[in-house]
Amino acid sequence: MIQHPLYLWTTAFLLWVGVFGATGVIPQKRLALDAPLGAVVPNVFDSYLGTDVEISPEEQRAAGFTNYVLRSYVAPVADGEEDASASRVPSFTVYVGYYDSQTQGRTIHSPKNCLPGSGWEALESEMATVETPNGPVSVNRYLLQNEDVRALVLYWYQGRGRVQANEYLVKWDLLRDAVLRQRSDEALVRIVVPLSGSEEDSFRLAQSVAETLVPALDQALPS
Repeated sequence: MIQHPLYLWTTAFLLWVGVFGATGVIPQKRLALDAPLGAVVPNVFDSYLGTDVEISPEEQRAAGFTNYVLRSYVAPVADGEEDASASRVPSFTVYVGYYDSQTQGRTIHSPKNCLPGSGWEALESEMATVETPNGPVSVNRYLLQNEDVRALVLYWYQGRGRVQANEYLVKWDLLRDAVLRQRSDEALVRIVVPLSGSEEDSFRLAQSVAETLVPALDQALPS
């Protein structure tokens, strides 16, 4: 079926208008969080205990987020073991970076592009499904390796009433909302599980964390 040229031009026009809207030509609303990220992201997942990790000012400026939480979780100490939490390898980490608006030079950096630059090689990538109280959502699932260390990563984009993983749909939603709603607020959510056992065990752990995290973040992110 041949599409009418007017349709093609209209689609191209909307995309370009959206690009300009997202980069500051159309003023964007700057929406504050409804609640602090650190208050809605649980300090405890099942029996894993979380500790906040500070991101350096230089890294904060490079990332460009408005608010963030980075939390490292360790498994509970078994009976008879000595508690040395500071030196224990984390079972997983949770990162949420919130942008109250996205403009030219200040947008979410996709892990798909950032992780290879920090020494991580993607061995496998696919979409995965996470069940939430509001229904299933899709997330990105990556298996990464850095020298002899492997990790499983789940990440997605959440905000403006959506949970999205597909990078193209994320961009389209951003451009459309920038034009029609003058909104470009969004959060990048990432769970990293260093592989100490099987990949499937690590995935089940990450999936369980995501199932709790998605509805928890809805309490903080503007709808």
